[in-house]
Amino acid sequence: MIQHDYGHGAFFNHRMANDWVGRVIGVLTLTPYDFWRRTHAAHHASSGNLDRRGLGDVKTLTVREYLARSLWGRLCYRLYRHPIVIFGIGPAYLFVLQQRLPVGMLRSGGWRPWFSTMTTNFAITLVVAVLIWFVGVGPFLLVHLPITFIAGSVGVWLFYVQHQFDPTFWARDDEWTLHEAALYGSSHYDLPGILRWFTANIGIHHVHHLCSRIPYYRLPRALRDHPELREVSRVTLLQSFTCVRLALWDEGRGRLISFREMRHLY
Repeated sequence: MIQHDYGHGAFFNHRMANDWVGRVIGVLTLTPYDFWRRTHAAHHASSGNLDRRGLGDVKTLTVREYLARSLWGRLCYRLYRHPIVIFGIGPAYLFVLQQRLPVGMLRSGGWRPWFSTMTTNFAITLVVAVLIWFVGVGPFLLVHLPITFIAGSVGVWLFYVQHQFDPTFWARDDEWTLHEAALYGSSHYDLPGILRWFTANIGIHHVHHLCSRIPYYRLPRALRDHPELREVSRVTLLQSFTCVRLALWDEGRGRLISFREMRHLY
């Protein structure tokens, strides 16, 4: 969460200071900073835009797009949206494989994402080698791999709930606005106090999308100063578990629906 704020330039006035601290933290989070920052900036610029999906977000099809797919295409999408895949296999793939080799970014992003990834990989290798030297291969695998997988799953869960909830906001390019997408397409994940602390207030996500340079420790103050924002797109911890079933955007009804609802409606 702290690296995330460095990527938005939320801590220091100078961009270079934010970037270099973010790069160092990226070694600990297994996240190549420059590669992540580019995809995350795309996410902020297009969140909730149906015509600009595909980079830095959870893949979401409209009902029409899903029904137009072949049987195999529908099966692949259903597997992708299955909780075991999206919160279990997916995070492991993201942190262990995808972020080690940013395929497709060289053409669109230039050399920086690749250089960031390779230098991060090199630094991670050094850290892992030192840890194994001191504690051995067995303890390293028994302790640090589970930590990585659990942390990855929690991170993906938070990102999912921040945008995959009902009612949320999606619109075509000609009707999409940044402020509307921020307020109604990003949730206020209203977590208990201890979980807010551990997640660095990232649940106040609608405010974060309104102004991404507000550091995490000032987000609660934004809610105190503007109490009208507290109930906007609010999702409680219990309500968030029902978000798992949401999988398709129904353009006609303007809401996310489940596969079961799609069968009844269409």
